[in-house]
Amino acid sequence: MTSVTAGIIYPDHAAEDEYPWAADLLGVHLPVTHVYGTDLHAVPELLDLGRPDRLAAGAAALAEHDPQSVIWACTSGSFVYGPEGARQQIDQLASAAGVPASSTSAAFVDALAHLDLTRVAVAASYPQEVATLFVDYLAAAGVEVVAMSSAGIDTASEVGSLSPAQVIDLAAAHDHPEAQTLLVPDTAMRTLGVIPDLEARLRKPVLTANQVTIWQALRLAGSAPTSTVLGTLFARRQDHAPE
Repeated sequence: MTSVTAGIIYPDHAAEDEYPWAADLLGVHLPVTHVYGTDLHAVPELLDLGRPDRLAAGAAALAEHDPQSVIWACTSGSFVYGPEGARQQIDQLASAAGVPASSTSAAFVDALAHLDLTRVAVAASYPQEVATLFVDYLAAAGVEVVAMSSAGIDTASEVGSLSPAQVIDLAAAHDHPEAQTLLVPDTAMRTLGVIPDLEARLRKPVLTANQVTIWQALRLAGSAPTSTVLGTLFARRQDHAPE
């Protein structure tokens, strides 16, 4: 039995199989529960998807696993609320779960700080309106976005059906030479298996939604496992546990 358990609240179904794969790799427990709302990447639907009552229900479903942390594994369903709203969403989830909590959007910001990176390119699968809100969220955290692309994919299920080669091509095509790192922000996209190839191709760190979500969830649970197959973020052991 593993001693570290971090609960994952995942929207609908797309790439949630990345969590048990990573759990086996890292020797931890990452139970996943689902909340259901919309599959559409549109602002009103995303605001509805990240409602406090939905996330509280997710936290309640994870309680049987006795997690040390809980995370909302949805980037667009967190940054769409704006910086203050996203922070409030995390606070409400922590209150409902009774353990430290976070979201994928906050995990991106914390991962960038951990790696001392401030200039990024964003390879977004979302429509333009939604992708722009992610740029705004990053900018409010002091992150400079030197390039942003929007693939204009409307639904999470479409994103989840992309092949590894398609994911690599989509991401690599939207890097920028001035960016210190490339961000790939959709948890519906299967990225864990292609991070080493992307980092080798781009010669820089690559941060993806499910990767930073897992890193943040474990960090909040007081664990910092390293791995040679989950990219630069997991190659650097943290010196300090989070407060």
